[in-house]
Amino acid sequence: MSLPVQLPLGIYLRDDATFANFYAVGNEAVVAAIDLEQTSLDNIEPVVFLYGPGGVGCTHLLQAACHQADSVKMTSVYLPMSELLDCDTALLEGLEALDLICIDELEAIAGDPVWEEALFHLFNRIRQIGNRLIVGATQSPNHLPIQLADFKSRLNWGLVLKINGLSDKDKVGVLMLRAQQRGLELTEDVARYIIYRSPREMVKLFDVLNQLDSASLSAKRKLTIPFVKATMEW
Repeated sequence: MSLPVQLPLGIYLRDDATFANFYAVGNEAVVAAIDLEQTSLDNIEPVVFLYGPGGVGCTHLLQAACHQADSVKMTSVYLPMSELLDCDTALLEGLEALDLICIDELEAIAGDPVWEEALFHLFNRIRQIGNRLIVGATQSPNHLPIQLADFKSRLNWGLVLKINGLSDKDKVGVLMLRAQQRGLELTEDVARYIIYRSPREMVKLFDVLNQLDSASLSAKRKLTIPFVKATMEW
């Protein structure tokens, strides 16, 4: 896909950020709202605002939508606002022509008049053309400290959905499923131990699983609690 402007280096989609890898228990409606395999393009909501605290999977879902768009030959762009604050807002020009625009971490620009106005105009252009827009943030539109009133109202244009966090029991299930997908044997006891010793955000838990996968392969050892404890230095 060619973009109207060159985005900063370092912005990329995680290979494992797919809908298939998202544990949707408690968030079935959220996934259905943006997954083209569940809702046809003709019926899908063109503007969706997703919010939830860090670690609930907002970034994963936005990147999954971009991966899916690419798989069906649609153009898309993923914009993590926390990484673009020091960039010129001109990078937004022309993005409305893409089939899907995903804007993540909107809270990062809240209170910045230049970025708020630039995004306000981008939202207007996207709506005029009729392409899809998915926005992610840690808070709902009404609770974000957005200063530009017109922009704040635009954030409520479409479907606003909260992403629910997983219980520890669900996180154990997610870890075991992800391990199984990688051909790694992870028992419930070991998964529970990882949950209790590691930071609880799923992205951090997946990073731990990645480290353990590499260590297990290198040492030719199964994942036991003593092995995990020694590897992670817990």
